[in-house]
Amino acid sequence: MLVKRFEEAQPYEAPNHRDVVGLRLQGFEEGGPKNQWIGLSQFLPGGGAGPDSTPFEKVYVVLEGEMTVMSGGKETVLKKYDSCTVAPDEVRTIENRSNHVCTMLVVIPYPPEAN
Repeated sequence: MLVKRFEEAQPYEAPNHRDVVGLRLQGFEEGGPKNQWIGLSQFLPGGGAGPDSTPFEKVYVVLEGEMTVMSGGKETVLKKYDSCTVAPDEVRTIENRSNHVCTMLVVIPYPPEAN
């Protein structure tokens, strides 16, 4: 078992993201998960990401606040404890349209070259 304390989480830069602080909670370390890594993203009001896509799926779980997710001409607002799966190659945009910080857990498989 690998325990990582929140104080040990390292920040990371996510491409095409704005007004966000990302912390890597688990992943890319010896003894850590083998299939995916876990990030905690804290989006300021007006912060977001995209439009873009990845060749692998990802899961978003909103822990605090709300996040608007736009994909395929539709948009939905995720609120506390709501989640969504973004399919491989699905183009999505996310935006915090509220006046509160949105804290979101992100689960992403390792890129093929990292395995």
